[in-house]
Amino acid sequence: QLRLVESGGGLVQPGGSLTLSCVASGPGIRDYAITWFRQAPGKEREGVACIRARGDSTDYLERGGDRIIISRDNAKDTVTLQMHRLKPEDSGKYYCAARPGYCSGSGPQYDDWGQGTQVTVSS
Repeated sequence: QLRLVESGGGLVQPGGSLTLSCVASGPGIRDYAITWFRQAPGKEREGVACIRARGDSTDYLERGGDRIIISRDNAKDTVTLQMHRLKPEDSGKYYCAARPGYCSGSGPQYDDWGQGTQVTVSS
C-alpha cells in the first residue's frame, strides 16, 4: 500500500500558475498509475489528470493543451501537477491517488489516497 502526501497548494491569483507535488512512500510508484483529483465545496470529485506507469498521461479537464501538465519521477516516487492560467473554478482540494496498472477517472477505482492540498484561485 502506498502512502501519498500532497503539497504545493495555496492562494494564487487568476491567470497564475501552481505546481502540486505528490510524494509516495511504501513500495514505490513504478507500477502504479497516479491520478490527481479535485473537489470543490458542494461539487462532486472530478479527475484532473492521470499518468500511467509507462509515462503517458491523460488530461481529464482540458483533453489536451498545455494548461495542465502531469509528470512523474519514479526514482523520487513523485508525481507533479503543473497548472497554468488558473481560474477561480480551479479552486478546491486536490488529491493524488494511486492504482496498479491503467488510469481511471473514477475515484472508487483507487485504493490509495493522500490527504489533499487546498488550492484557492482568487484575486
